[in-house]
Amino acid sequence: MGKTICIANQKGGVGKTTTAVNLAASISSEGHRVLLVDMDPQGNASSGVGVRPKEGERTGYHLLMGISSLKEVVTQSAVENLFVIATNQDLAGAEVELVGEKDRALRLKRALAPIKEKLDYIIIDCPPSLSLLTLNALVASESVIIPMQCEYYALEGLSQLVHTITRVKRALNHELDIGGILFTMYDTRNNLTRQVADEVRGHFSDKVFETIIPRNVKLSEAPSFGQPALIYDPRSKGAQGYIDLARELLSKGAAI
Repeated sequence: MGKTICIANQKGGVGKTTTAVNLAASISSEGHRVLLVDMDPQGNASSGVGVRPKEGERTGYHLLMGISSLKEVVTQSAVENLFVIATNQDLAGAEVELVGEKDRALRLKRALAPIKEKLDYIIIDCPPSLSLLTLNALVASESVIIPMQCEYYALEGLSQLVHTITRVKRALNHELDIGGILFTMYDTRNNLTRQVADEVRGHFSDKVFETIIPRNVKLSEAPSFGQPALIYDPRSKGAQGYIDLARELLSKGAAI
């Protein structure tokens, strides 16, 4: 049975989608079958692996609304072993359309259930908000990876997200746990970066990944080519960082 991990942080610009795309690609490069689920209406995770739904094509919106089956929405990416459920701006409408439905928080979990036994990992990219789409991702997952840029305001956002995860675990998904906090866009020359990192480690020592993702221009360039950094420039520090993260995660096995 595949392990489902969502990548979540309500703060934008912290490397959330970059982490979802590159972690999924890195895990698949280790020989595992991975499904990347794009739950952000911006569709950046989809385009980040070269999948851009055309008008009229079935997407994650149709899956969530029960209009289409998994077979109709799962696409093979250019990366071996990496499959994608792509999305576009249509997904934003799902929040409005589902608001009155009793099972609105369970739609994604139920939709993915038939494919879990065929996969090793499902990676879900969330929108930068604590929305119904994020709630669906949290309910469908066993763990959450929280990408975090080491700056002052990130600490407040982290506290809010941990509170939300605790509430979801208590009310809707007893299996949910924090799989790890990941420092992204890390700049060792910045004193504040080190101070924030030390404070987070002090509070969440066993939940902080040893792997740190450095600030790296190749990670920023890769999406414009529709490629994970692993394909765009496998020797870059950014690509190597996510390969190390994938191996750290895999080595922990059931703990994540």
